[in-house]
Amino acid sequence: MSLGISLRPIEKIYLAASLLYLPDLLGKSGLLMKLSDLAQSDPEVRRAAVHCMANLCLSVPGQPYLEEPYQNICFQAFLTILQSPKSPDMDDITFCMLLQNALKGIQSLLNGGKMKLTQTDELGALLAVLKKSMFHGLPGINIEMPTVLYPTPLPQYDGRPPVKLQLPESSASRPTMNRKKRSKIKPRKIQPGEEEEEEESSGEKEAAPVTGVGRGNLHEGSTQSPSSLAVQSLRLDGSGAAGKDGVSSPFSSSSWKRVSSSESDYSDTEGGMQSKMRSYQAKVRQGALACFLSTIKSIEKKVLYGYWSAFVSDTPELGSPQSVSLMTLTLKDPSPKTRACALQALSAILEGSKQFLSVAEDTSDHRRAFTPFSVMIASSIRELHRCLLLALVAESSSQTLTQIIKCLANLVSNSPYNRLKLSLLTKVWNQIKPYVRHKDVNVRVSSLTLLGAIVSTHAPLPEVQLLLQQPCSSGLSNSDSATPHLSPPDWWKKAPAGPFLEEASVSSPTGSSEPCWLIRLCISTVVLPKEDSCSGSDAGCAAGSTYMPSPMRLEALQVLAHLAKGYFSVAQVYLMELAEVICKCMGEADPSIQLHGAKLLEELGTGLIQQYKPDSTLAPEQRVPVTLVVLFWTMMLSGPLPRALQNAEHPTLQASACDALSSILPEAFSSLRSDWQILCITVLLGLNDSKNRLVKAAASRALGVYVLFPCLRQDVIFVADTANAILMSLQDKSLNVRAKAAWSLGNLTDTLIVNMETPDPSFQEEFSGLLLLKMLRSAIEASKDKDKVKSNAVRALGNLLHFLQPSHIEKPQFAEIIEESIQALISTVLIEAAMKVRWNACYAMGNVFKNPALPLGTAPWTSQAYHALTSVVTSCKNFKVRIRSATALSIPGKRERYGSVDQYAQIWNALVTALQKSEDTTDFLEFKYCASLRTQICQALVHLLSLASASDLPCIKETLELNGDMVQSYFLQFLKSGAEGDDTGAPHSPQERDQMVRTALEHISSVQALAGDTAKRVIVAFLDNILTVYFDSSGS
Repeated sequence: MSLGISLRPIEKIYLAASLLYLPDLLGKSGLLMKLSDLAQSDPEVRRAAVHCMANLCLSVPGQPYLEEPYQNICFQAFLTILQSPKSPDMDDITFCMLLQNALKGIQSLLNGGKMKLTQTDELGALLAVLKKSMFHGLPGINIEMPTVLYPTPLPQYDGRPPVKLQLPESSASRPTMNRKKRSKIKPRKIQPGEEEEEEESSGEKEAAPVTGVGRGNLHEGSTQSPSSLAVQSLRLDGSGAAGKDGVSSPFSSSSWKRVSSSESDYSDTEGGMQSKMRSYQAKVRQGALACFLSTIKSIEKKVLYGYWSAFVSDTPELGSPQSVSLMTLTLKDPSPKTRACALQALSAILEGSKQFLSVAEDTSDHRRAFTPFSVMIASSIRELHRCLLLALVAESSSQTLTQIIKCLANLVSNSPYNRLKLSLLTKVWNQIKPYVRHKDVNVRVSSLTLLGAIVSTHAPLPEVQLLLQQPCSSGLSNSDSATPHLSPPDWWKKAPAGPFLEEASVSSPTGSSEPCWLIRLCISTVVLPKEDSCSGSDAGCAAGSTYMPSPMRLEALQVLAHLAKGYFSVAQVYLMELAEVICKCMGEADPSIQLHGAKLLEELGTGLIQQYKPDSTLAPEQRVPVTLVVLFWTMMLSGPLPRALQNAEHPTLQASACDALSSILPEAFSSLRSDWQILCITVLLGLNDSKNRLVKAAASRALGVYVLFPCLRQDVIFVADTANAILMSLQDKSLNVRAKAAWSLGNLTDTLIVNMETPDPSFQEEFSGLLLLKMLRSAIEASKDKDKVKSNAVRALGNLLHFLQPSHIEKPQFAEIIEESIQALISTVLIEAAMKVRWNACYAMGNVFKNPALPLGTAPWTSQAYHALTSVVTSCKNFKVRIRSATALSIPGKRERYGSVDQYAQIWNALVTALQKSEDTTDFLEFKYCASLRTQICQALVHLLSLASASDLPCIKETLELNGDMVQSYFLQFLKSGAEGDDTGAPHSPQERDQMVRTALEHISSVQALAGDTAKRVIVAFLDNILTVYFDSSGS
């Protein structure tokens, strides 16, 4: 029958034509609907009809896609087929092809049609049939699934409890088949048309399900399959016959063999049919996994994780649907392609799962009445580690091995090891070591990716710090051919030694006596010639290249960058060797190698800056000496870095080189030769004019870093040149350029404030007033831009208004621009913008209040500014913004700067109201800021009391009569916080706080009250009572 013929050769033509007759094909009485119905008596016709429907769901470029109503019709038809059992008149192979077509159809709907599975029942029904199809024909596995899977974080099925078979110790410790006899089976040749399962059938290893110590073993299914294997126990805790790492060489003979039925068990005809059947069943499983992968990509992560327990087990026990998971396929499926598909799906689930997995937490082992969700997730993470490590040692296919390691890297990147018990990373670390010298380059690359994930996840972790300090020989046997060949301690001397190494050896900080094997491995991978043993499998190796394949070198550079970022104390010992590596990489022709060299330079530079920050806890003798840092940067600037900065053919490299140049230690920059300093500044100012937006953004940011350098910030000419360059970038069409320029403008204005605090007034006098006007105008315009630009624009406005001198304010041209600037700040405080924008606007307003030359209190904008801040302090949803507004309200140092009596009363009443509402929030994340908010409000109220005039006292008295108890209780908390270990982040010590209240009391006592006014007496008694209660409670 014609429907049985494959449509692939003329697929596009038939599809285009069929779209015109969709009602006749897919309508209620359409031809394909009839022929694909369960009532269709001819199995081949039904299969062919489903095949045609799947082809209709294909996406063809240039052709309109299937309309939504027909998509739903096809989806329901495919789903019904997958849910229905095999009919008696259909043979197994035809049934497999039918399932394949249905799965392919659903996959096409999800990929090409972008079909959205919004209904829970619809998604749950699909996931249920996909899970069942994933195990189709897998020996020993026969699961019954419900029609619909429902999202739940807890186990859904009570299922039959697994039968624990207590095997005798002797039988549990040996394989169920003769390994010697098995090893003599010759690999079969793959027949044309048969799926390539593996190069060597006999070489496939069976990763049988492995249970923990003390757990029984279970054979799934009612009959013993030829491909099933008795469960063995493997310890992954670093002990046992596998050596220190709990793993024998993955490239030597192993008892963990995947058993597949040999043709010798059957007659020729029977063997051929069995092989064909296995191939078709494997294709069904692969189709289900591919469809599942498309489903994962088509739904939101938060929806997907509702089904976490259905596909990721949290227990090693088998026998119920939730314990049969993707890892079951990874460990038991005889087809390496199916195992790879399962790993790809698992990787897709793990990708981006950091927030979901962050709730995981290991607890003590005592039994509970229920299992908390956090403990269940932690169990899942442990089980994933256990099973993936088992799969790692059992796998024989290089392609699947690569997928296992990539999956492990995804798991490591997203797991919250800081909340889990130790040893998980140690097991991964020890087991991956031998694979860095695997014969397949992709395995080697993925192994380095995994090591990079280990040293970058939640860095720095104490467990990883200890691993990096392990001896190079730890867990590695030199007689093992799979062990990485690590060079002797002076390996780097084989490379051309630079002129800096001898000089650097004198001043290098003392490192550990045992070198870090990972750093040595990565450096040797990058700089040393490839070994002859690295054969043609190195696909990434260019013809005639003497180095390791490019992907390996790039991955090694990334690992070094991760180490420099997360474990700088380990990397700093190799600072000058890494400098040689960077120079070598940036001097090569390959832009990718150059780029990664520049990234490594940036991370090393950032690590050096962190050591010299004022808040650094590092002892001075543990820092890299400034003299060595100067030597390091001299080496960079006299090497290929300037060429990279001027390489206009590769703008990404230029931008990365700019970022690297901005990571120079300020103390080292001031000690560089003047010509190197001039080179850095000149190059950055020049690149700020680049036509490439990526380069321009990086140059603008770097200038914003340099303008903070102590040796440059008082150079009026440099600051002015930088200001003009930044203002030009602030007009760029690119949002990214404008955002970087606004950040740099904020830094530049921070420099202006710092220069105000120096005894020498020459900078303020010499700085151009016209440039200040220009900066104010640009900042006002930028404050109307997107939030990324606005947040730093208002910061700059506040600093500029703070910096203005009386000589500027007196000039008529400044009056209008000052008014506009303050109005811009007021509107930004009030608008519903991002938290950072409003926080910066409140901070900027506080800076404005610090300038005594501005007419705060008498200017028309005074009431508007105070109204904006009081509105925020009482009603803003974000408590950090409230805290900042309360801080701004406590800045004016004189009573007249608060304006009229009514203005003062409005500010006082707003602060009392804010104190009353300091716990009113619906967002539980804000509760942690409640104490800090109350502290800051109390401080502002005490500050207002210490400035109050006689006319202000009646308003204060009225408030205390209404809310005196509430205010008193919070004032006492304000005085006690810190003294009782309540860290609220307040800027004053307890002694300073009670002194503030004493000062306020003394001030109120000294105020000449109006005749007949009792307010003074009430307020004095109130403050006196607070101090009495406080001192009585503190025992002083």
